[in-house]
Amino acid sequence: QVQLVESGGGLVQPGGSLRLSCAASESIFSIYAMGWYRQAPGKQRELVARILRDDKATYADSVKGRFTISRDHAKNTVFLQMSSLKPEDTAVYYCNSYPILSSWGQGTQVTVSS
Repeated sequence: QVQLVESGGGLVQPGGSLRLSCAASESIFSIYAMGWYRQAPGKQRELVARILRDDKATYADSVKGRFTISRDHAKNTVFLQMSSLKPEDTAVYYCNSYPILSSWGQGTQVTVSS
């Protein structure tokens, strides 16, 4: 059974930083690209960053230059380093494969507010 466990969220002031982590089952991590997604209240879930098996990364325009996705192949873990956070980054953040092949984990809440 595929497992995805996100962590690292919290409350941060505008302009601050957070680092999210996602521990994934090897069955999915080693085969597929991985992505970070987010869902803000009242909005659809969106892809914010993805990283391919060769570590090439792409980003949504809204986070480009502020977020960095990376992966630790030895630990089956994907990270999302977020900096220069804005109130509009407030959302529940999830990781999953890209394309989405697994059920969602519990996500981790990120709240950007002064």
